[in-house]
Amino acid sequence: MTTPFFLFLGDLGGSEIMLILVVILIFFGAKRIPELARGLGTGIREFKAATNGLRTEIETAGQPQPAAPVAPVTAPLQPISSVEVTDTLPGAGA
Repeated sequence: MTTPFFLFLGDLGGSEIMLILVVILIFFGAKRIPELARGLGTGIREFKAATNGLRTEIETAGQPQPAAPVAPVTAPLQPISSVEVTDTLPGAGA
């Protein structure tokens, strides 16, 4: 047996739904309804993102976390105090 998608509506027919929509239109006005729908869409999007994050956290809770890569430690460079400059190349013979 399959469950109908609109099970929560109960025995509402087409005329009852149209009446509800007209009352909503009168109550909120035509300019306000798109703003409400936009806000509802944003709220649903944030809720889905939160549930997906929670689901991911629960699924990865029992798995070991990969170790963070460790950067190699290098000694700081020492400045050269003095450099001897000569006109001849070493080993060239004078």
